[in-house]
Amino acid sequence: MITLHSAMVLAAGLGTRMRPLTEATPKPLLKLAGRSLLDHALDRIDAAGIGNTVVNAHWFPDQVEAACAARARPPQVLREDTILETGGGVRNALPLLGPDPFLVVNGDAFWLDGPNPALENLATRFDPESMDALLLVMRAASVEGEVGRGDFRMDPMGRLLRPREREVVPYMYAGVQIIHPRLFEDAPEGAFSTNILWDRAIEAERLFGLVHDGAWFHLSTPVDLRKAEGLLAANLVKPLF
Repeated sequence: MITLHSAMVLAAGLGTRMRPLTEATPKPLLKLAGRSLLDHALDRIDAAGIGNTVVNAHWFPDQVEAACAARARPPQVLREDTILETGGGVRNALPLLGPDPFLVVNGDAFWLDGPNPALENLATRFDPESMDALLLVMRAASVEGEVGRGDFRMDPMGRLLRPREREVVPYMYAGVQIIHPRLFEDAPEGAFSTNILWDRAIEAERLFGLVHDGAWFHLSTPVDLRKAEGLLAANLVKPLF
């Protein structure tokens, strides 16, 4: 088990599939169960006792900064004049995240904890000696909405592997991960996807997955958001806060 000191929320995306809701609002500031997706993510980070949090912003960054400033424990906001994508965004924030393993949460990730908090489960499972990254994953069969062919398969040790050609795989990334800074050694400059680094870690057998034991919502389109709101309003599932 490790103790997490730093976290980053990726909130700089354009949210194109969520339009028209994101034409004048960053996707992480869309509301679900009365709070923004960004607040839900930050609530869970605060509940985990993580003291240093960074949020990146690009699309309507003033709105993201205002939302962060309104919190009791405001995170640092890092503006991106040019969108850097998932990998470039984290790489840009490394000086603020420190030398130890840190948490990264997608700004549109929304989950409900199972018997134990998901962030606690990740911290308990993470082994800095053998892992460059540990991803929270969902069983694709349990996810409502379009999941395609899935993202990963998993070996008996929990190592993640990419699907073979035309293969349908059982797991999809849930938007939450613990990363060791060494994952970014020799990383590209500028904009790039974290997938580049995940593939490198897969080749080194250092990318692992942890299956989430609670509920998780695939929030890609306005329809997805309405479905999630309906489930929560009907008390079929209940938010943590």
